[in-house]
Amino acid sequence: MSVKQSNLHLYRFRMELLHPRHWPTWVGLGVYFVFTLLPMTVIDWAGCRLGDYVAKKNRKRFNIACVNLALCFPDKSKLEIDHLVIEHFRAQLRTAMHLFIVWWRPVFMVRARIVRQGFEQIDYFKAQGKQVIVLLSHSVGLDFAAAAVTMDYNTNGVYKPMRNEVIDFMFSHGRTRFGAKFGGKLFTRDDGLRPLIRETRAGKVLIYIADEDLGKENSVFAPFFGVPKSTIPVLGRMTKACNAVVLPCVSCYDPARKKYRVKLYPALENFPSGDDQVDATAMNKAIENTILECPPQYLWTFRYFQTRPEGEAPVYE
Repeated sequence: MSVKQSNLHLYRFRMELLHPRHWPTWVGLGVYFVFTLLPMTVIDWAGCRLGDYVAKKNRKRFNIACVNLALCFPDKSKLEIDHLVIEHFRAQLRTAMHLFIVWWRPVFMVRARIVRQGFEQIDYFKAQGKQVIVLLSHSVGLDFAAAAVTMDYNTNGVYKPMRNEVIDFMFSHGRTRFGAKFGGKLFTRDDGLRPLIRETRAGKVLIYIADEDLGKENSVFAPFFGVPKSTIPVLGRMTKACNAVVLPCVSCYDPARKKYRVKLYPALENFPSGDDQVDATAMNKAIENTILECPPQYLWTFRYFQTRPEGEAPVYE
């Protein structure tokens, strides 16, 4: 089976998803669907209250977020850190309540919930004969950023399959439903870099996420808010191989306007440099800048500092 065909199962409905073992998930989605018929004000309120509940009950993730924020913002007090973590859980669960927009609402309604900034750069660089890589970070509004790009551009990107097959289908289908008319594609990490480079060279906009800690192998330690972080130095190599520019991107929800602001930053300058360490540092700095747009909306519950430099103690319990 070719790489092109191997990932169709990610975002196409298949009959095995109706197996009885998946019925509880479908029932839950049905309840969720009914809930989405309520006004956005009510949905936001419910999401924030659910965030308060999860923050109290999931102490493991709460503590991970506390560690991450304390490392990245050492000037903040414990009280300020705790407040940021609670705000994060509220933002995360509130956005989880918004997924119905990108899953089920028609394009014109999705557009109405997204304010785009800096997207003229994609057309500008395309006209210059350059390919475009959109550098996303793990913000809670990631799916809205993906929708903002895929609605109008032919894209490809990396996708991490989820354990629950029905939820996996919902997310992957949601991330490809707008770009299907262009032939947009998703690839898993197991597919490697070749299909990403091939599709990007062919003209697709690459949506790339690179802020997770994937271990020490093939990584370098680059500063992330001043803390050494295991970083995969792949972005620079792909940028060179594809004759591309890198546009950092962030998605922030505005509770007052009930809209997601998806912003493309100016292209990274002097990138790639040809030095993995320099390029990884530049990439992490760009991700930092996007995070500072709306700090509570970054996914602080990930173990970003799980891998430590030689001789340094673990930071998570």
